[in-house]
Amino acid sequence: MLTALTASIASPSVHAQERSLPVSEVAPGVFVHEGRMALMASDNDGAIANIGFIVGEQAVAVIDTGGSVREGRQLRATIRARTDKPIRYVINTHGHPDHLFGNAAFAADGVEFVGHARLPQALAARGPFYLEAFRRSMGGDLMDEVRIVPPTRLVDGSLTLDLGARPIIVKAWPVAHSDSDVTVFDPASRTLFAGDLVFVRHIPVIDGSIKAWLKILDDLAAIPAERVVPGHGPVSRWPDGLVAEKRYLETLAADIRRDVMEGRPIARAAEHAAATERGNWELFDDYNIRNATAAYSQFEWE
Repeated sequence: MLTALTASIASPSVHAQERSLPVSEVAPGVFVHEGRMALMASDNDGAIANIGFIVGEQAVAVIDTGGSVREGRQLRATIRARTDKPIRYVINTHGHPDHLFGNAAFAADGVEFVGHARLPQALAARGPFYLEAFRRSMGGDLMDEVRIVPPTRLVDGSLTLDLGARPIIVKAWPVAHSDSDVTVFDPASRTLFAGDLVFVRHIPVIDGSIKAWLKILDDLAAIPAERVVPGHGPVSRWPDGLVAEKRYLETLAADIRRDVMEGRPIARAAEHAAATERGNWELFDDYNIRNATAAYSQFEWE
């Protein structure tokens, strides 16, 4: 029954009726759908993350599939409206729902699902919680068809995938934004899909290690890209698109470190940390206290 359901989700007749997502061709053969600057909700189909695809001479690679199977189907319809080349890879930049709840829309295509070597463990640990939590907040109509689809090809270090005269480089990173971050670099267009290692306008979200994240920023900036597709926010010049994020993370780290050294309790520290950054970011009040709390737990053991 599960096989039949999955096939029906991705069947050609269903796709023929599915509306497509608006995308921008940010470079030749590189397409991006910019997610809404919002929290995942039923009224936005969970479509808050940037997702996209790269077309080579022989095949297509998808980078993230969105926050619902509905969004994933719309992405697939968009691809099919532009090319009949096979979709060979679906690359998940990390394990958060807004980036991979659409995976099941591609399950019947025979694709390889690609992700960080730690992603299967992360999904096994958190997947059931994600499904239940978002079923409550987004409703069964949107969530009933979502499946946790783990990667079938793991990245530990660097992996080159060939789309036909168009190699793309998938790189696994240490714990930073999360514990399963990968980036995708297309040398042909010098476009970097950074996942949630890079946020533009949308406040960065810490689900890994702020100290480790700060350590990798110089290595990220050294990638020879011309533009970055952040996990959230507009496509930006590179490495200019990293400047504001670095400032926020450094400010948050400095404020929390000072509060820990001066003995302020975590609740008080979290309320005031990085307050100077409030006007620079959207969704600041939704995430900054959470970020400060996560940072405090790291710095108090220094």
